[in-house]
Amino acid sequence: MRVRGELVSAAGLLLGVGVVAAAQVTNGGDLKTLAQPTAMFVVFGGTAAALVVSFPWSSLRRALAAAFRAFASSASAPDVLVPTFIRFAQKSRRDGLMALEGEIDSTVDGFLARALSVTVSGLPADLIRQTLEIDSRSSSDRDEEMAEVFEAAAGYSPTLGIVGAVIGLMGVMRHLSSAGGLGGGIAAAFVATIYGVGAANLIFLPIATRLRVRARVEALRRELMIDGILALHDRLHPTLLEERLTGFLRSAPDSRQANAA
Repeated sequence: MRVRGELVSAAGLLLGVGVVAAAQVTNGGDLKTLAQPTAMFVVFGGTAAALVVSFPWSSLRRALAAAFRAFASSASAPDVLVPTFIRFAQKSRRDGLMALEGEIDSTVDGFLARALSVTVSGLPADLIRQTLEIDSRSSSDRDEEMAEVFEAAAGYSPTLGIVGAVIGLMGVMRHLSSAGGLGGGIAAAFVATIYGVGAANLIFLPIATRLRVRARVEALRRELMIDGILALHDRLHPTLLEERLTGFLRSAPDSRQANAA
């Protein structure tokens, strides 16, 4: 079900492009008119150049990788963590908190492994919370930067579309004596504007929004893990721990949206 949701979301991007192409055909136009390599080069090449100037290369690589993951895999729902923490609570009450050290190597989630490592190190609860909250804020900042990359692209591409249109019109103006091709030349010039505005609203902004939705889910997961780790540190009964962590899930509609979107 979640895989199907990811495919539907990815198909949404293609649908947006298809709507523009269908409108062109319905209006009596030719799809070949939209195929303008120069306009594509100005809009997408110029946007890429602006992003390279605006962001470090490492941030751009992370943003591209995050965009791919956003459509290639579903977000991990916070509710799957509750049974894990109940098992941790039962094990720590039976064998002691240090028994959780054996769970670190088998834990796939990097933040959870870090949280378990800090917990079994014997640090006081307030220092554990402070350490994990710093890690969580750092992760949130990285997630926000990834979304900002695509938001910046959405800001650059329409302006570069106008630049491409002006360049095209300048080419038309140089051949005013050939009136026969004037209309087609003007139409081709404005394709760059379609590229710029279309890319911003059908590709870049939707990706930025999706990254933010997933970032909120991941932030909630980290909050749940921090609270769960502190509950383990306080030797909270598994039943009370379950009730405590379930409260996080009541405020997590985005986790379902991210998986079904």
